[in-house]
Amino acid sequence: MKEITGGVCAPQGFVAGGVHCGIRRNHAKKDLAIVLSQAPCAAAAVYTRNKVYGAPITVTRNHIAGGQARAVICNSGNANTCNHDGVEKAVRTCQMVGEALGIDPRDVIIASTGVIGQPIDLAPIEKGIGMLKDALSPEGALDAAQAIMTTDLKVKQMAVEVEVGGKAVRLGAMAKGSGMIRPNMATMLSFITTDCAISAPMLDKALHQVVEDTYNMVSVDGDTSTNDMVSIMANGLAGNAPIREEGPDFDAFCQGLCLIAAHMARMIAADGEGATKLLECQVSGAPDKGVARGVAKSIVMSSLVKAAMFGADANWGRVLCAIGYTPGEFDIHTIGVTLRSAAGQVEVCRAGFGVPFSEETAKKVLLEKEIQILVDMGQGAASATAWGCDLTYDYVKINGDYRT
Repeated sequence: MKEITGGVCAPQGFVAGGVHCGIRRNHAKKDLAIVLSQAPCAAAAVYTRNKVYGAPITVTRNHIAGGQARAVICNSGNANTCNHDGVEKAVRTCQMVGEALGIDPRDVIIASTGVIGQPIDLAPIEKGIGMLKDALSPEGALDAAQAIMTTDLKVKQMAVEVEVGGKAVRLGAMAKGSGMIRPNMATMLSFITTDCAISAPMLDKALHQVVEDTYNMVSVDGDTSTNDMVSIMANGLAGNAPIREEGPDFDAFCQGLCLIAAHMARMIAADGEGATKLLECQVSGAPDKGVARGVAKSIVMSSLVKAAMFGADANWGRVLCAIGYTPGEFDIHTIGVTLRSAAGQVEVCRAGFGVPFSEETAKKVLLEKEIQILVDMGQGAASATAWGCDLTYDYVKINGDYRT
């Protein structure tokens, strides 16, 4: 397995593009992206669990119910959520994509991100689709990744190559996510492409399996968005024997998918709104996987832990507090906590109680840009990792005037 360049265009047969069409007032920011496969694809997606969800999710669910797709269209600047005509406009957008690209409109995955509750204007989207038709390119991944950003400060994309059945299989991904991020399903927008030959049911199984340990383990602010979606398209052009059941080939594919998904999750946490530090919580020795995941998520979601990390304060009691309200059966008196970064590490808790440590050393550890919170529960073999960020003054500033 190796990292390669090309983002969503790295797998064979995919082209992409991104343009500014006028949805956003800032002409310097792209706001419409398309990814297209030159061959039919197996497709799968995972969606937000929020009871309030965007019209694009309703349409995408219907379109890929049969497990196939050819393209993704995504706009930024407007979520197309809580609008009376939202579904109608999402369907019409897919029709415009179909007409422009010569594909079945029902083979289009559609997503939107931005402000909730504002009617979406189709005029700039129609213009943008025409622009994108001419701009689609095997080198268009970066433009597409830029076009789906909202408050993101950094582009999020990656590609990897993995051997499946003796063939080189490629996976590419792009994502957006900076605020309204909670580990509850997909928690952002992310689009994955692959040239692996795999059946739709197995693709769906792989995606759901990987989401639990990656996209579902990241938090910025504890808010589950209305438009969260992770989708994947697989066009089979790598030429491997089609994966139709579990086995070594399926495992190899899942390893590549997990690597790229974990990287996306980590990038989203690091780019949290107003964030200055990436937090990675590694839980080991848990009695079962559910407890491990729950403890890791409780810690990265704790506003008090996040604030302490912002202030470089080794207030380990806040970590124990977050562990203590995690659902599940476990003993608090076997738990140890260590804080680690590029500046070193410091043990702050052992067997559920504090231990003497140097505040000066701890301060140096916590002043780094990436901090690991290591929790050894001492009660089993299960483990999990979650990603988050610190809570800063700028988070409030950004969200205090988000609409303006």
